[in-house]
Amino acid sequence: MVFARYRSRLLLLAGLVVGLRAQAQPSYEPTWSSLDQRPIPQWFTDAKFGIFIHWGVYSVPAYRPVSPKMYETYAEWYGADVYGNPTLRQSFHNKNYGPTFTYRDFGPLFRAELFDPVRWADLFARAGARYVVLTAKHHDGYSLWPTTAPYKQQWNSGAVGPKRDLVGDLAQAVRARGLKMGLYYSLLEWESTPTQSRPSGYYLPPANINQYRIPDAVYVEQNSLWQLKELVTRYQPALLFADGEWDRPATYWKSTEFLAWLYNHAPNREEVVVNDRWGQGTRGQHGGYYTSEYASDNDKVGAHHPWEESRGMGQSYGFNRAENLEDYSSSAQLVHQLIDIVSRGGNLLLNIGPAADGTIPVLMQERLVDIGKWLAINGEAIYGTKVWRANAEPSQQTKTLYYTTKGRDLYVLATSWPTAPFVVTGLPATSNLRVTLLGSQVPVKYRRHKGQLILQPPPLTPAQIPSPLAYVFKIQNATP
Repeated sequence: MVFARYRSRLLLLAGLVVGLRAQAQPSYEPTWSSLDQRPIPQWFTDAKFGIFIHWGVYSVPAYRPVSPKMYETYAEWYGADVYGNPTLRQSFHNKNYGPTFTYRDFGPLFRAELFDPVRWADLFARAGARYVVLTAKHHDGYSLWPTTAPYKQQWNSGAVGPKRDLVGDLAQAVRARGLKMGLYYSLLEWESTPTQSRPSGYYLPPANINQYRIPDAVYVEQNSLWQLKELVTRYQPALLFADGEWDRPATYWKSTEFLAWLYNHAPNREEVVVNDRWGQGTRGQHGGYYTSEYASDNDKVGAHHPWEESRGMGQSYGFNRAENLEDYSSSAQLVHQLIDIVSRGGNLLLNIGPAADGTIPVLMQERLVDIGKWLAINGEAIYGTKVWRANAEPSQQTKTLYYTTKGRDLYVLATSWPTAPFVVTGLPATSNLRVTLLGSQVPVKYRRHKGQLILQPPPLTPAQIPSPLAYVFKIQNATP
């Protein structure tokens, strides 16, 4: 009797707690005016550095001619811009695979036989990344998980190629290392989505369209929305990177309806982050954080709104066998890009392109490990930092000196070793400053002159240099 009374009280209390939580959780309407009010979860703005992974059927041919023009080296576009390009189809595709070999014939060759998700996750953790984003489905429509979507039963990794759940396997390994797992998803598909960017009106040859096109009337409900909700409920990604939105408006993709469902009903709705690629004209305007790609949208991003720059180590996202050493950024250049982006309030989503067998090219591994070594020493100047708005350095110094701040501390990040004293302006008068060089025990001298702080770089022997890629001076108690 007594137990029953206490049990009823506990159940009542539990119900009240659930009710209060439900009241505390905002309810979002399927309109941009409502959805754009949602704050970006703090984990994303603190993370600063993530790993992008472009991997799929396009990793089998892994080819596109290297070009100095923006976008034209992207090997993940093999289906549309090599196989779907009459000139390149004749000169490369037909020559190497035969005129009857279609893009879908690459599917069985994408075996991922050497894919080790634990090894991948260990590498990403060593790199100092805080989150990972995998291309769950790119523009070719091939899904890296055994989807239940009706039009994808013979075009997913459970049925064709690896015969395994690549998304699930990597998500488990990434989370085991304490990193956030995100997923990229292309709204359009070359086999189904019409486009005004090609003379034929489609990305692929007519024979492919006729054979595989999903009827327009059911494409969203039975394909893109179906899969997006499936990914969210099955894998609970901390981040959704939408793409391939440009050929249709958000109303066609039913993006506001999906985002309202996501924000209100996703199992991890308080954690999940989304980007701004949800329909024609939404980039830099609507959704979650804003995106830039190879610095192509720098005019739309800045400290006024959370943003993320994505780019590859070379000029392609997918692995491109045509790229050579000179096409890749050095470890120092990648660290400098990270510094520049973070100093302007952004995140860097640095891409790798694994091979079709599931191995990560050694050069890419080396770059990641080098970045990780630098972050192990200097990460406090990157993670969880904010833009230092008082930066008023002369323009000639901004090429090598960058600034971030956290709490009361200011970080001066130098992409080359200062050979002479340098000036930091905009600091309030305070008597308890302390200046150090991260990773070094050698003291840093400084003096004040007419409201300026003049730092004297210490003389260092090669053995005393903490990291040759970039240097961080920490000024403690620099801000109120």
